[in-house]
Amino acid sequence: MTQSAPLAPPAPVHQPEKSKASGLLLAVILVGQFLAILNVNIVNVATPTIEADLHSSGAGLQMIVAGYTIVYAVLLITGARLGDLFGYRRAFLIGLALFTLTTLGAGLAPTTGTLVAARLAQGAGAALMMPQVMTLIQHNYQGAARGRALGLWSAVVSGGIVVGQALGGILLGLGAGWRIVFLVLVPIGVLLLIAGLRVLPADQGSGQGGLDPWGLVSLSAAVLLFVVPLVLGRDLGWPLWGWASMALSVVLFVVFVRVERWVTNRGGRPLVNARVLRAPGMRPGLAVLLLGPATWGAFLFTSALHLQGDLKLSPLASGMMLVPCALAFALVGLAWPLLPARRQRSFVPFGYVVAAPAYVGLGLAAGGGVAYAAMSALIGAGLGVQVAVTNLATTHVDDVYAADASGALLTVMQLGQVIGVSTVGTLFISLSQGGGTGSASMVTAVALAALAVLAGLSSIFLVRRGGVS
Repeated sequence: MTQSAPLAPPAPVHQPEKSKASGLLLAVILVGQFLAILNVNIVNVATPTIEADLHSSGAGLQMIVAGYTIVYAVLLITGARLGDLFGYRRAFLIGLALFTLTTLGAGLAPTTGTLVAARLAQGAGAALMMPQVMTLIQHNYQGAARGRALGLWSAVVSGGIVVGQALGGILLGLGAGWRIVFLVLVPIGVLLLIAGLRVLPADQGSGQGGLDPWGLVSLSAAVLLFVVPLVLGRDLGWPLWGWASMALSVVLFVVFVRVERWVTNRGGRPLVNARVLRAPGMRPGLAVLLLGPATWGAFLFTSALHLQGDLKLSPLASGMMLVPCALAFALVGLAWPLLPARRQRSFVPFGYVVAAPAYVGLGLAAGGGVAYAAMSALIGAGLGVQVAVTNLATTHVDDVYAADASGALLTVMQLGQVIGVSTVGTLFISLSQGGGTGSASMVTAVALAALAVLAGLSSIFLVRRGGVS
């Protein structure tokens, strides 16, 4: 995206002193993020029980699982802009309140339709809440403190995925029915709201530029047309309308770029500022955060199918098998800021050098056991560098554009996971039909390794252009 007229930065937002940011502030926003991520995965293991209780159709079950992800992906950048306009504290708390209220609605839903509606509204709440987490970190922490905060952010992302799978199995094992997977989150959300009102720093937002309605419409339509067929296409047999939808989404992404240029040239505030994308390291960072999460999402998806399929593990045992992976992911993310500055650049490509052969090793260790857990831990360790990618990509982004950067990065990461699941996941399912998941694991492992190599190559451009803070 380019611009032909000078762009004046928006008026600075009143911010608290970064040195005074408390650990409690970080805890509140990260627990909110944890709930949103947990909610993606905890419902997966409950779908058979939901189907039996609510007599849901196949399409209904798909929307119960995927509706949350679709709305979340479509509205992330809008949520980031709302925080910039009206204040990050206010946006986070309103998003958390909506998420908590609709989680209660999901737990009490009497029909499939009401449950789908609650899930869609949950996605909207998460999309308003989640971008504020990264933005609040950028505004309230700097230097090594920001690196540590992003390391914890990364740990929460990985932990929420694995804990969601395991906790869903535990709760269903208690015999309390599927509703408990939603209702258990409600009191946590209420307590978090009370704590957030006390510890989140006050800010007024810029109040400038508006929502860029044309940019909002064109981007939302482009993302929607791209995500919906990817999420639902596999179960619907990849219908023709899905391919047409994805082709049209490409056209609308081009329209969005042109709209943003038009808004900028008229002196307005575009939804995604061109200065953000031109910041050193931002564009290669977006490429890495598309490819890396694509491997991560596909790995978790296919592993669950394999462990609970051929290996006959329970949902709880399947989730526990991935605990070493999540721990390694978190530890690397936390350890990265402790490295000497001169080592931090080479650390990022090295992570993908570790992850790529580990994916192949996972295919060779498809029989499970210690070897499988060890390979998954190496994968987690390799992909743990993604927190460093986030930090490098945003190092040269001015704080007044933090919301634009957060929305763009989170949207690309979400799209990467959806792409990984829909492409590599579909390959895995196709190869598994009639022959078990063992041989399919090897082929998909090679595909994941290839994506990791591409992510590593992209990260070379990142470390050359992004630098370290």
